[in-house]
Amino acid sequence: MSDLETMGKLLLIAGGALALLGGLLWLASKVPFLGHLPGDIRVEKPGFTCLIPLASSIILSIVLTIVLNIILRLINR
Repeated sequence: MSDLETMGKLLLIAGGALALLGGLLWLASKVPFLGHLPGDIRVEKPGFTCLIPLASSIILSIVLTIVLNIILRLINR
């Protein structure tokens, strides 16, 4: 394979991954409790809003870890 063909394939894969990530973020914005949990820090002042989603990040990390472990166990059978 030529270098340009390999580069083209990598760019297509990266573009697909970015589109998938964008879709997941778009769907995550529709979840009503995400970003509004008790452990999330929100600072609001006139003209300024800062959101630090600590609890949401921890829950998302746990869920993704469980899902990826299940997928990897199914693949390694």
